[in-house]
Amino acid sequence: MTRVTYSEVGRTRGGPLPDGYRHLRYRTRIGTGPRVFAAAGEAVLTFRMHRATGAGVRAGARRAEPGVRLTIGLGPVTAPCEVVWVAQEERKIGFGYGTLPGHPARGEEAFVVERDTRDRVWFTVTAFSRPAGTLMRLAGPVAVLFQQLYARRCGQVLRRLGTVSR
Repeated sequence: MTRVTYSEVGRTRGGPLPDGYRHLRYRTRIGTGPRVFAAAGEAVLTFRMHRATGAGVRAGARRAEPGVRLTIGLGPVTAPCEVVWVAQEERKIGFGYGTLPGHPARGEEAFVVERDTRDRVWFTVTAFSRPAGTLMRLAGPVAVLFQQLYARRCGQVLRRLGTVSR
C-alpha cells in the first residue's frame, strides 16, 4: 500500500507544525449553537463541504475515517490524499488528510469545526505543505494564494450549510 509523502503524520491535529514547510492557519466563525455545530461537523466528515465548494471529490468511503483515500479535483489538478486522523468529540469534529504520490504538494491539511464555551462555532483549516514537483514550485505564491482562497471558500460554504436545513 502506498504511504503518504511526508513523515510528520498527524501534526495538524495539535502542537507545533513542522519546520521546512509553508504553514496555513485560517479560522472563521460560522455560527452559534449545537445545530450549526452538528450540521457543519457532518458536512466536513462526509466531504459535503468539499463538494459544495465546487471541487470534484472521489472518496473510498462516505465518511472520513483513518485510511480512507480520496482525490480532490480542482480544474485540471487532482490531489490524491488519505485521511490520517479524525476527531469526533463533544466540542470538536473534523479530520486531517495527508498527501499521496501524485499530489502537487507534500504535507497535511486539517478541516475542523469547534464549539467554544460561549456556544460560538468556528471553522479552522490548518496545513503544512511544500511543493512535490515542478508544477507547484513554478506556481509559487499563486499556489499559496489558492490554498488560502480555498480555505476561505470552505468557511463560506460551511456558514451556509450550517444554517440550511438538509
